[in-house]
Amino acid sequence: MTTAAAESVQTTIVPSYVLDAWWTPEAGAAGKPAEVRDASTGELLAAVSTEGLDLAAVVRHGRTVGQAGLGELTIHERALKLKELAQFLNGHRDEIYELSYKTGATKLDSMVDVDGGIGVLFTFGSKGRRELPNSQVIVDGPMETLSRDGSFVGEHIYSRIPGVAVQINAFNFPVWGMLEKFAPAFVAGVPTIVKPATPTGYVTEAVVRLMIESGILPAGSLQLISGSARTLLDELDYRDMVSFTGSASTANLLKSHPNVVHGGVRFTSETDSLNAAILGPDAEPGTPEFDAFVRSVVTEMTVKAGQKCTAIRRTIVPKQLVEPIVAAIGERVSQKVVLGDPRAEGVTMGALASLGQLEDVRDAVESLVASGAQIAWGSLDAPEVVTADGGKKTVPDGAFMAPVVLTWNDVRAAALHGTEAFGPVSSVVGYESIEEAIELAALGSGSLVATVCTNDPETAQALTLGIASHHGRVLVLNREDARTSTGHGSPVPHLVHGGPGRAGGGEELGGIRSVKHHMQRTAIQGSPNMLTAVTGVWHTGADRHLSDPADPATHPFRKSLKELRVGDAVRSELRKVTLEDISHFAEKTGDTFYAHTNEKAAAANPFFPGIVAHGYLLVSWAAGLFVSPEPGPVLANYGLEHLRFLTPVPAGDSIRVTLTAKQITPRVTDEYGEVCWDAVIENQDDEIVATYDVLTLVAKEWPA
Repeated sequence: MTTAAAESVQTTIVPSYVLDAWWTPEAGAAGKPAEVRDASTGELLAAVSTEGLDLAAVVRHGRTVGQAGLGELTIHERALKLKELAQFLNGHRDEIYELSYKTGATKLDSMVDVDGGIGVLFTFGSKGRRELPNSQVIVDGPMETLSRDGSFVGEHIYSRIPGVAVQINAFNFPVWGMLEKFAPAFVAGVPTIVKPATPTGYVTEAVVRLMIESGILPAGSLQLISGSARTLLDELDYRDMVSFTGSASTANLLKSHPNVVHGGVRFTSETDSLNAAILGPDAEPGTPEFDAFVRSVVTEMTVKAGQKCTAIRRTIVPKQLVEPIVAAIGERVSQKVVLGDPRAEGVTMGALASLGQLEDVRDAVESLVASGAQIAWGSLDAPEVVTADGGKKTVPDGAFMAPVVLTWNDVRAAALHGTEAFGPVSSVVGYESIEEAIELAALGSGSLVATVCTNDPETAQALTLGIASHHGRVLVLNREDARTSTGHGSPVPHLVHGGPGRAGGGEELGGIRSVKHHMQRTAIQGSPNMLTAVTGVWHTGADRHLSDPADPATHPFRKSLKELRVGDAVRSELRKVTLEDISHFAEKTGDTFYAHTNEKAAAANPFFPGIVAHGYLLVSWAAGLFVSPEPGPVLANYGLEHLRFLTPVPAGDSIRVTLTAKQITPRVTDEYGEVCWDAVIENQDDEIVATYDVLTLVAKEWPA
């Protein structure tokens, strides 16, 4: 039986997946399709054409069928599907690897791409359920009171955009590049249209085929365009968004489209970036930092054959260390790097993605040399490489290039900081002061990432704060994290991936930030009752449904999730605080802070009228006042949030607590859910003493 991944490249034309069906041009209507070849051997693998594809119908299908299917699911249900999808793809990694080798990627490269992409699905599947509500709306920030009596309030909410997320990806990461955009869009509830780069799009197609065959995704939630989509932006409007990864020149061309400039299409880009790694003055040869720095530079030059938007293009070191760094890089490359066909045993660096890409990189290096660079290590000559059969020879049809290190006499040359050779190439430049190192890094005009390598805290602070505003991410590398760091060139789904200026200004990934990136933030205004109805979250001032003290069954702690409603509440009787209570709590807890034990000192404090009750005493008492102690649907208290003490309580005052069901979040996979309760402690004069949220786990039904 042939696997789905293998079947996908046996066809002449790499198919698209649109309108929930596989599509290729009609026989004889493909025009002149683009050819796709094995990066290591030049073997023809497939052809690519979208001649005759109705892009308007593709967009319309996403906006209608895709939006409807995703809209039937809550955020948690969508996040759970990502987890299921990650588990499914995990079982098919070997199939994807076999295709990935054809792109010139080694096994390590493929792990970064394939496993990294699957890891993004796992991360968003987890974060979506842990950090977001089980609903369609996300409340952003606290309520703002807009009237004296509290009858008119406002706040911000996030809701999903009503169109499609068009994701245009680069050739270097055909799996990760798709999944890192798809995951947050899916959690947000926005249908995806994927447009992969032609040279490696057949790998993306194989992964999409697996995703569709899993049966996990709702109809219309994922479509794939395998080939040209030049008029796709013509079909988009303000409802839609485009996320682009690729060259700055292409990004600028797309950003100038009338539907972006005038039509309101949301456009973000992550483009080529001349990233820097800065070696601190303390990191001399023989230090752990020097060694870690060299390892990092060589890794970034050779993983994916340097075809990474995050690779180190400018290696910035103390001026006296330029030659030692070049020598150390060359030595490590000689010892650790084996160039060749990724399917051969022992190969650690594969080919560039295509002969066209090889030509582009060589042209860029020649341009840099013409602008003042010197090739300090390596060569542009066709290298001898390990072939699939274990032999060694030059391969004219293979896109192989050996690592190249450049040096510069003019460390401010425009080409050094403005021309990117998108391959195994890095320039080593010297600086004479921390200030100059910061200046050189900033000459990149905005980058995705920089590394600061030092074990000196003051140097780390000066360099990091000096360059932070020019970068989307900064890795501080030293002996403490050298072995545990994910590395300079590895974006993680928890943190933002993007950068200012030349890097495009986008902010992909970043945990829940990237989910919200696919949503519209809207200010809503109205009465507390209306905002409660819109958001499903109880707002201060909205109606409460108080329990009847004479009927214990009405206590909200006696209600399962099936019965509990937002606004259900209990209000306790008053309890008086005595000096003996305060002294006893101080003695038993050991909290003998003077405000609770020394009348004279407490009275001298501008915040207290004399001895006052401990805040934690009041919170403890409040729990005793609102609790319904018998076994019931409330299974556990798992914490407090947003605790604030507002009014001191001296001996002789009394307190009461009002507890209101604020937000109810059923768990999709469990027989219980989470309830957030609004807790307000007041004194006998109805002054607010403390406010906080109580978090509990509550059974969906009781008896269970």
